[in-house]
Amino acid sequence: MSNAELAPDLVSRRSLLLGGLAAAGGAAALATTTVAQDMPGHDMSGMPVEPAATSTSPYAAPPAHGGAHGDMMTVGTVDHGANGFDPSTMLTEWETGTLSTMEDGRTLRTFTVEAIDKEIEIAPGVMFPAWTYNGRVPGPALRAKEGERLRIVFSNFGSHPHSMHFHGIHSARMDGVPGAGLINPGEEFVYEFDAKPFGCHLYHCHALPLKRHMHKGMYGAFIIDPDPALHPEFAEVAASRLLGTPENALWQEMVMVMNAFDTNFDNENEFYAVNTIAHAYAKTPIRIVKSRPVRIYLVNVTEFDPINSFHLHANFFDYFDTGTNLAPTLRTVDLIMQCQAQRGILEFSFRDHEAGSYMFHPHQSEFTELGWMGMFDVVEG
Repeated sequence: MSNAELAPDLVSRRSLLLGGLAAAGGAAALATTTVAQDMPGHDMSGMPVEPAATSTSPYAAPPAHGGAHGDMMTVGTVDHGANGFDPSTMLTEWETGTLSTMEDGRTLRTFTVEAIDKEIEIAPGVMFPAWTYNGRVPGPALRAKEGERLRIVFSNFGSHPHSMHFHGIHSARMDGVPGAGLINPGEEFVYEFDAKPFGCHLYHCHALPLKRHMHKGMYGAFIIDPDPALHPEFAEVAASRLLGTPENALWQEMVMVMNAFDTNFDNENEFYAVNTIAHAYAKTPIRIVKSRPVRIYLVNVTEFDPINSFHLHANFFDYFDTGTNLAPTLRTVDLIMQCQAQRGILEFSFRDHEAGSYMFHPHQSEFTELGWMGMFDVVEG
């Protein structure tokens, strides 16, 4: 069947025209105003420029080249209030639950999670019938400390059977698969296990059909911080990851869940994003203080595409695959690929850079043009 014969509601993502998307090829340059520098139409004439012959800094701005690469971006704004979550605040929202002490003296950390059917806006004017954890996509970023006892009280207020499958170490009866923690609408289940291993993990629904439950939004980050006392050879590094320590407070930490949405249910995604909202961090860049290091907990949950990726412009990072080691898996890279459920920790700094706007995006151009692209607004301080 030719494209001309396809019904309008079956048009593929490759022929989808988002308002304001200009086919410029490759990663787009953002036309926006940030605190650090003005880049109208990608005209960099307002930036300090050192002549090539006299420049002594490898980070000096290039000469203004004029001409725009185009604003490949959705038009309009998403109502974050109606959604009940804001991707800008979601970056640093850690759900730490409530603490109590068990009879054996160990710490018990309890989380409460609910499955809720909810329509959300994923791009300006584009609604998606999601299945959510606690009314948001991705679900809350659960964060605990290595060695604690975890208790997750899960209630299903949705219209389908759901579960919570945690990527971690636990018993078979806590696995969240059919026959082990899968619950029907109106029911409740309590998952309980020890927080191990430390690292950057995730949880998601494991009800069938799995691709349906994943794609509809039932996933979230699950972070276990290392206990410095258990890693004396890396105590300082472990302390820098432990939420609430002075060492951790030096870092600018954030969680990014790479996801996508098939809005016409043809098993192809029409929108791509980090933390759900297309172009969220392009329209509202992420403020970074250049003197402080950056740590990203990166998780890929994209359905219908085998690989997603993260590329950092004008900089390189160290990568800790799955986050279960305190020494980098890869050093000094600017691109990492992840299949679904793969995750890791990125660490980098803009200390030696000039202030300004620095792009990040996947290196699949289609993903970039359909919503998965953002900017860091690096400022002095």
